[in-house]
Amino acid sequence: MPRISPPMLTLRGSLLLLVGLGCARAPFDPVTADPPADTEHPATTSEVQFESDGARMFGVIYQAAGAGPHPTAIVLHGFPGNERNLDLAQAIRRAGWNAVFFHYRGAWGSDGAFSFDHVLADVAAVVQAVGAADFATQHRVDAARIALVGHSMGGFAALLSASELASVDCAASLAGANLGLWSEVIASPEGAQQVARVLDGWSGPLRGTSGNELVEEVRANAERFDLRRHAKELATKPILLVAASRDDLAVPALHHDPLAAAIAAQPGARLETAVLDSDHAFADRRIELAHHVVGWLTRECH
Repeated sequence: MPRISPPMLTLRGSLLLLVGLGCARAPFDPVTADPPADTEHPATTSEVQFESDGARMFGVIYQAAGAGPHPTAIVLHGFPGNERNLDLAQAIRRAGWNAVFFHYRGAWGSDGAFSFDHVLADVAAVVQAVGAADFATQHRVDAARIALVGHSMGGFAALLSASELASVDCAASLAGANLGLWSEVIASPEGAQQVARVLDGWSGPLRGTSGNELVEEVRANAERFDLRRHAKELATKPILLVAASRDDLAVPALHHDPLAAAIAAQPGARLETAVLDSDHAFADRRIELAHHVVGWLTRECH
């Protein structure tokens, strides 16, 4: 065998190192890549039903691969729910979390009547159901790690529920609306009529309510629905607020900035914020939005 001189050994070692680096896997990104398959405990998608005050609510669970138990994020849609954010649910699952999505009472075929009060009660019912022993065993749920991720009105519901429910560990609001602010708009008859007309125009997939009824509900719950009043409770949990700079529905200067300031002012607040250059649905920033949500869940929601 020919002798290899020291310079050749150095060159050969460098080439082997380069080959090894080339074969090394890049860090796994659950937003843009699939995880390794788990044939023993595969990822699954199942229809689920929840009950709130005797009414059936229809949903789906995106169950993560692996034996678990897995932390679980409940994804809450807005009003009426045209943007369901199921791309986020899939990314959350690829990151090793379960994701649960459901329609509130009176929305998109679920039983019962829709109302803002019912939305909050429905979220509480689903949180309780997801953490129940039978459901947790069947779907490999870690009942001690439940997060809420909501968009628009769902962001409002996620934050208010997190402030009131001890079993919610963390909450994210994406282009979230602070419904308490509407009480200022509806103080005048003209403002109330305008808001009622807008809500009527959006409420085609909803039943059991009307724009006027929803306006009166906001009026009756002006203090409870103002998320700024819950800043102290929200500061005790990891909170993510993501706004969209071109949002003309939940305008950041009204709905995002004052709430973020109120939470950040609390001692020990665990608040993360971001403002993306997009519209209310983050239509052209879905990957960026998913990176924010998945990164925050895996990093902060322990």
